Amino acid sequence: MITHKVRVYPSKEKLPRTDELAWKMADMATDNVALESEVKDMIINRIIDNASVAIAAINRGPVANARSMALAHPVNGGARVFGLSNDQGFSPEWAAWANGTAVRELDMHDTFLAADYSHPGDNIPPLLAVAQKKEKSGKDLLRGLATAYEIQVNLVKGICLHKHKKDHIAHLCPASAAGIGTMLDLHTERVYQAIQQAVHVSFSTRQSRKGQISSWKAYAPAHSGKLSVEAVDRTMRGEGAPSPIYEGEDSVIAYMLDGKDGSYEVPLPEKGEAKKAILETYTKEHSAEYQSQALIDLAFDMRKKITDLTKVKSIVLHTSHHTHYVIGTGAGDPQKMDPTASRETLDHSIMYIFAVALEDGNWHHVDSYTPERAGKDETVKLWHKVSTVEDPKWTELYHNPDPNKKSFGARVVITMEDGTVVENEKHVADAHPAGDRPFKRPNYINKFMTLTKGLISEVEQKRFVDLCENLEDLSPQELMQLNVQLDPQSLVNSERDDSGIF
Repeated sequence: MITHKVRVYPSKEKLPRTDELAWKMADMATDNVALESEVKDMIINRIIDNASVAIAAINRGPVANARSMALAHPVNGGARVFGLSNDQGFSPEWAAWANGTAVRELDMHDTFLAADYSHPGDNIPPLLAVAQKKEKSGKDLLRGLATAYEIQVNLVKGICLHKHKKDHIAHLCPASAAGIGTMLDLHTERVYQAIQQAVHVSFSTRQSRKGQISSWKAYAPAHSGKLSVEAVDRTMRGEGAPSPIYEGEDSVIAYMLDGKDGSYEVPLPEKGEAKKAILETYTKEHSAEYQSQALIDLAFDMRKKITDLTKVKSIVLHTSHHTHYVIGTGAGDPQKMDPTASRETLDHSIMYIFAVALEDGNWHHVDSYTPERAGKDETVKLWHKVSTVEDPKWTELYHNPDPNKKSFGARVVITMEDGTVVENEKHVADAHPAGDRPFKRPNYINKFMTLTKGLISEVEQKRFVDLCENLEDLSPQELMQLNVQLDPQSLVNSERDDSGIF
């Protein structure tokens, strides 16, 4: 890996194009190195994972509405949309929009956390949509996704967005554009311009994940995927982009991030080096924000030591800066303690999540968030006894560059009314690569079978998994079938309507 220093350059100070971060990412994207078998296997795992959570969310409001918009943009030989028949094709940017929303809705797919946050599996919908529209093979899709993961993971390592209240899709969009460029075998110049356009159009505020969180949390990465497809399309036609997008005097770093004196270090593979960043990412076993994963597992363990939860006096989670300020009491969001809050808000409240996991001893992507579940009197009482504090030890562990030492957990202190203290800690979720039960291929398949049970037939389950497991050998015609189909009668919004503009 090479660490690239990135800073603002005044217009009078010449910055060679080849020294721009966008060019270096494009150069890496067009370096056609062989993929390692572990990387190919993990990409397959994540395609299965995405489909699991997408189908589980297939009839939720935001997903059904996104599908309605895609239905208004049919294209012969186009991309496929989750839930719909493989005989139907759609414009790839709208397929990316519909499928991206489905994947993100339940907050249950893969994650990478470092200087910023990310769900790099959000790259899969736009790349798959373009691969289907442009008749690419499974091998092409593998190459493109390796690039997309590589760029997003390394941007997340080097550039913090949330400190400046910017949403993390600003790292997702250029990653998707670069991955599409790899997949389509575009020249470095075209990928460079596409990356810059993608960065330019994808900056938005973190309010989408703050306060009363709405369905836009699911739409945001889908919008990013749509923007990335459009950016590549424009640059393939010869259009350019604002440049230099990161280092310019009036550009991203200068006016959206650390300012004119800001500087960053972004690692990227050197020429000829394999793209392996996907191996540093991890998926979710539970449908909740990633920093809650280890704490859900910890709650399952700690509840065995408490006979009467009504006798709990206080629960304090000693955790990292990110956990405290994003999903903890440090966020200062009263909505995180509100039993009438949206599902999107509850899955970003570690106070609610820990209380319910402590009471139930299990976690369900639907049942754990129903208004009836959130409104239980005993739950609300326990929930309001939970607080978080930042502990420098856990913040340091969170930022440890060694993936084997990086931690997303906490130390939990439960004090009972009689003064008894129950205390324990967990560093990573059980499903994490360094956890007690690391997810392997059978776990991904089981997640898919569990979340799609009753929604699709066993025949359809097997057909889709078999295609995924043979991804590297899929022809363009076979890749067109890489979609999960439902009975149209079971789908909300399975036909085009006129309820909107399109």
